[in-house]
Amino acid sequence: MSTEAKTHNVVVTRVFDAPVEQIWKAWSDSEQLKRWWGPTGFTAPVANMNFREGGTSLVCMRAPQEYGGQDIYNTWTYRKIVPMQQIEFIQNFADKEGKPIAPTTLGLPPEIPYEVRHVLAFEALADNKTKFTVTEYGYPSEQIVEMSKMGMEQSLDKLAASL
Repeated sequence: MSTEAKTHNVVVTRVFDAPVEQIWKAWSDSEQLKRWWGPTGFTAPVANMNFREGGTSLVCMRAPQEYGGQDIYNTWTYRKIVPMQQIEFIQNFADKEGKPIAPTTLGLPPEIPYEVRHVLAFEALADNKTKFTVTEYGYPSEQIVEMSKMGMEQSLDKLAASL
C-alpha cells in the first residue's frame, strides 16, 4: 500500500496561428511576455528575463482593482532549454526581489505547492502554425488544478490575441 500522496497535473494544449519562433519569443523575451502574461484582467508590469539554463526570471502579474490590485511575483528557474522545442522551469512564488515566499502570504490556498515544475513543448505544424503544450506538475487536488488551468487558458487566450 502506497503512502505517497496522489498529485495532479495541469495540461493545456493550444494551436496558435503563428510560427514556433513567434511563440518561443513570447515566452523568452521580456517585452513580449509583458504583453500577455496573466489571466484576463491582469497585467504583467515586470518580466526580468534571465532566459538560459540555470537562469532565473522574475515575472509579476498585477491583479485588476476589483481583485485588490495586488502584485504577484513568480520566479522561473530554467532547468532545460531546447531551442524552439522545449522549456522546463520551476516556478516559485516570490517577493519583488525574487526571494521565494509561501503562497499563503499572498492569500492563496494553503494547498498550493511552494514550487511547480513546468514543461512547455513547441511543435511546428503546417501553414506556419504551432502546437503548444504546457504541463504543470504536482498539484495536490483537482480544485487547485482547475484554478491553475483556468489561469493558464486565459493567459494563452491573451497570447493568441497579441499575435
